[in-house]
Amino acid sequence: MKVVDFLMQKRDGFSFHAFELKELVSPSLREHWHDFVNKANKSQLGALIDDKKAASNDDVVVEVAEKFEVIEKSAPQVEDAPKAPAIVMKPEAEALYNELTATLGEVIHTGNWLMVDQERINKFAAVTEDHQWIHTDPERAAAESPFKTTIAHGFLTLSLLSVLTDSVDPENQKFPTAKMTVNMGMNQVRFPYPVKAGNRVRATTKIQSVTPIKRGLEIVQVLTVEIEGVRRPGCVAESVIRLHF
Repeated sequence: MKVVDFLMQKRDGFSFHAFELKELVSPSLREHWHDFVNKANKSQLGALIDDKKAASNDDVVVEVAEKFEVIEKSAPQVEDAPKAPAIVMKPEAEALYNELTATLGEVIHTGNWLMVDQERINKFAAVTEDHQWIHTDPERAAAESPFKTTIAHGFLTLSLLSVLTDSVDPENQKFPTAKMTVNMGMNQVRFPYPVKAGNRVRATTKIQSVTPIKRGLEIVQVLTVEIEGVRRPGCVAESVIRLHF
């Protein structure tokens, strides 16, 4: 097949399917459909084909092919992105990496039970200035709340994750070989069931992923807060931390 015929066929094919393509785009794009088609028809390649579509001799075919090659060469070339240098882990980081990757999806830590009483809830309300009656008014909660008692703030439950996962006790460090642990944030957080005043809670930890980074490891953990005597958890959080060695 001649180059001109091939290019004309491709452009004509687009025109033939233009109506079908239009039906596939969103309504907001359909408003600009004619502008899009006109620009496509007025492109450098489209104009070149229109100028030469009546000719059929070999010289013209060669000319079109050569100009088409120039068009391709004139387009900006995207260079391959430089590859990032390989991460060289320190021995203690590599040892922990191997240890944690062998336990992915398993519970690696279960904390101690912690009481969430009304005094703790009131102190959190004072610090955050969140004094909603469902948290701080036991009498009204007993009369009007579906839980018949006050409940802890969801953010109170979330803030207890540090102590519930033994992440703040210098005498009982979760990752003792790391020099420093930095909290990078949460991918997602849910509070499936409220923690009522007087409940005891504890947290379990599962490792979801471990990624080597410069001078350390990035760890994604799934932290689940259990409520004593309750089937549903009080909090499920996907936490991201970085360990530096």
